[in-house]
Amino acid sequence: MALPLPEYDRLDATGMAALVADGELSPNELLEAALARIDARNPTLNAVVDDLRERAKAKVDHLPDGPLKGVPFLLKDLKQHLTGTQVTGGCKLYKGKLSHYTSELSRRYEAAGLQVLGRTNSPEFGIMGITEPELWGPCRNPWNRDHTPGGSSGGSASAVAARMVPVAHGGDGGGSIRIPASACGLVGLKPTRGRVTMSPTLGDAWQGFVQEHVLARTVRDSALLLDIADSEPTIGEPYAAPAKPGPWVDEVGKNPGKLRIAVCRDALFANEQHPDCTAAVDDAAELLRGLGHEVSFATPPFPQSDLIRAYFLTVSAGVACFVEEAAAEAGRKPRFQDFETSTWLLALIGWKSSAAELEWSRRVIQLASRGVAAFFEDHDVFVSSTLGRPPARVGELAISAAEELQIGVLRHVPLKPILDFALDQMSKGKMAATPNTQLFNQTGQPGVSLPLMWNDQSLPIGTQFVSRFGDEATLFRLASQLEEARPWKDKVPAMVRS
Repeated sequence: MALPLPEYDRLDATGMAALVADGELSPNELLEAALARIDARNPTLNAVVDDLRERAKAKVDHLPDGPLKGVPFLLKDLKQHLTGTQVTGGCKLYKGKLSHYTSELSRRYEAAGLQVLGRTNSPEFGIMGITEPELWGPCRNPWNRDHTPGGSSGGSASAVAARMVPVAHGGDGGGSIRIPASACGLVGLKPTRGRVTMSPTLGDAWQGFVQEHVLARTVRDSALLLDIADSEPTIGEPYAAPAKPGPWVDEVGKNPGKLRIAVCRDALFANEQHPDCTAAVDDAAELLRGLGHEVSFATPPFPQSDLIRAYFLTVSAGVACFVEEAAAEAGRKPRFQDFETSTWLLALIGWKSSAAELEWSRRVIQLASRGVAAFFEDHDVFVSSTLGRPPARVGELAISAAEELQIGVLRHVPLKPILDFALDQMSKGKMAATPNTQLFNQTGQPGVSLPLMWNDQSLPIGTQFVSRFGDEATLFRLASQLEEARPWKDKVPAMVRS
């Protein structure tokens, strides 16, 4: 059956908004087209897990005259609240609990005219680089439904790649925007620390690791959505990102000049990476040379093992708080059976860690941040593979039955055996699949994954570009130059073409 508005699949958010502004399309037509695609494509992907279409229909004739009026949009099922809707964070204790307030970022999105149609699949509390929560079930990759779309913003990435919506909200605490962008052939930017507010109820998450933004198909959409998020200061922020030089959209298409670009062919937080990922880096390096940039091979200095340990200690402290908050809202004490095993493992580490150990982690990260910042005094951009391997098959990176049993035993032992077990398991499989993004959550620089290559199995292989703190302008300039040199907007999964 033909879907309404055939041109919908090729339009990005900027293009849709322009047609609405010119009177060539109406918000109602876009809403109908988006809902038809969700109905047709979501059943085999499980990307949209909470349907807010009735709310959208009630608002469609009264949308603000913002820069994205009428554009269909999805919110990740994590952090961003809308009054009268649920946000579960992938945790069953929150299912059915309705928010009594709207987050500031959600307010800005809707004030821009975006139509929020639903929420997208996310792992419990956003802690995994895959999207297979027990609450909602696994999300699948439109390029090959046997494979994961990555995580934790996997539902948003899957929905955008499948052309259900042109752009969708995500969050990135260890790669959770960049990882699914790589897996699904999208543009995924993690902004500079402090660029996007978590007002009114959070100052930060995971000591500043987490930044909110979107999954997009075009660089100009990513820039426009960042302008909407980064529109006005909010009081009480714990961090201050450097002020933007002007509208981010004005950076798109500007000549970046001859950049000093450092390229890394190795994994950052693992000992090796898949040849496809190294090939993507080599291909990007050759493309950058052809565009006139100065390319060399260099990597920021950082203590790998200490930073991995510091990363898990910091995240574990945050997860322990999430678990306690969820249990308290349900009127009970935290119980193993109320949470997923990986969540409980991290919470255990958090509970069994000392304040001194968390302070050690903070100092390790801050010292490493100085070294990484100094690296960007001599280089304008750092390039690596986004992932350590092509997208895994659904279930391949999930907790095994043996690991479930071991973690159950570890509930009754001191911290060090638990942490050593977690680090061993993560470095062998889970983090080895996604080893290149966490460093820049720890040190705060902006980074973007761009879809410059597909492998022999027609799976996207993203390349990560990182610039100095506060310098999204260079990323938007370079990304738009690469987008023009190696266009990707017309690459479409077979399920969309059929």
